[in-house]
Amino acid sequence: MDNKIERVKAVVNGRQIHYLKGGSGVPVVCVHGGASDSRDWLTTIEKLGDRFSFYAPDLPGFGESARDPNGYYLADYADFLAGFIALLKLEKPILVGHSFGARVCLDALGQLEDNVSKLVLIDASGFGEMTPFGMGLFNMFKYLRAVLRKPQPFPHFLSRDGDDWNYVGNNVLEGIKIPTMLIWKKTDPYVPLKQAQKALKLIPGARLEVIDGYGHAPHQQEDNSVFIRLMEEFLA
Repeated sequence: MDNKIERVKAVVNGRQIHYLKGGSGVPVVCVHGGASDSRDWLTTIEKLGDRFSFYAPDLPGFGESARDPNGYYLADYADFLAGFIALLKLEKPILVGHSFGARVCLDALGQLEDNVSKLVLIDASGFGEMTPFGMGLFNMFKYLRAVLRKPQPFPHFLSRDGDDWNYVGNNVLEGIKIPTMLIWKKTDPYVPLKQAQKALKLIPGARLEVIDGYGHAPHQQEDNSVFIRLMEEFLA
């Protein structure tokens, strides 16, 4: 297997962005969560790159992509993802999104129309509000970084009338027409399993895979063998 992972710069919708590219085969676009960046997917690319071509962008304002100090609306991220896929001329890619990245994938489906073959949503946001405990953790880490004068890993988020950062809308879930897999940690401190179970009833033909243990990012845990197996089976 060729484990070489390239770091690439590009311009998408007028924005300077960075992404990782690795592997060969069916194209897979991986979208990171709301306090992360493309490096979250390094292990996934290394382990599955012999069968799939991975493209993992730093969303605008994250990682090594340029950050607009004025902030971003929800729609900016859906526009970015659609523009990213168009720029690379990817044919029927598989979309994989974690947490906020899963929400971005869901928001972008309307623009991507029939040019997506499968969808993987990992401990996704957009199905309900974050737990009070999870919100407390989020605010605590944000405060600590501010006190220590460390940069926040996320940009400023903006809202306009009609935006709902917590709910993607039942109509969006009910309208999904491609094979969809939800992967969830059994005990997620941020987005509880019950949200995945509710979404499962709305997304036609979806499957839910629950990974034992505590956490919010099964692809990043030290032993992610169960996650890798689920991904390999579904992507193939």
